[in-house]
Amino acid sequence: MEKERAQFILGELKKMHPDAGCELNFKTPFELLVAVILSAQCTDKRVNEVTKELFRHYNTAEEFASLSPQELEPLIHSCGFYHNKALNIIGAAKGIVERFGGKVPGSMEELISLPGVGRKTASVVMTVAFNEPAMPVDTHVFRVSGRLYLSDGKTPEAVESELKALYPPEDWNAVHHTLIFHGRYICKALRPDCQNCTLKDYCRFFKENN
Repeated sequence: MEKERAQFILGELKKMHPDAGCELNFKTPFELLVAVILSAQCTDKRVNEVTKELFRHYNTAEEFASLSPQELEPLIHSCGFYHNKALNIIGAAKGIVERFGGKVPGSMEELISLPGVGRKTASVVMTVAFNEPAMPVDTHVFRVSGRLYLSDGKTPEAVESELKALYPPEDWNAVHHTLIFHGRYICKALRPDCQNCTLKDYCRFFKENN
């Protein structure tokens, strides 16, 4: 019954968000990796504005690996946390050049071995760049999966594990993208648009506030 309910929820999410997918602009797996690192605690819209100019100057691992933090920081300043993000991007670029021949690796183990690449970032790259099944858990996935009783996990890792157990691998990418879109456009943190949600009868937040 739990998995049947989960499939029903996924079906409704797909109906509400038929165009759900990555909203970061990129042309190569490496550009995606840079964009995902920049997107931490920053909107995709802002990241796209920054990378539109950034990728005109640099867009390969070799080019980023040759930069100093002082050269990169002014170009990504408006994304916030620019010092740490510059270090992470340059560190990842150097790792890709030195250990993977300049090509972004496609496995979780290889990706998280790169400096500055955590599990969520690696999962997004796997899902979006290589269409490999993964379950990145950002703030939207964490919040919405809790509200819809899909997970009671208290950490992103716990939520990832519970969602993976609930859905087969072929659904993971769709679950990830539709939960993000739902959290971004309907099931917002402070003022969710419950009236335009077909899942409100399945929602913890709606039950507690109505």
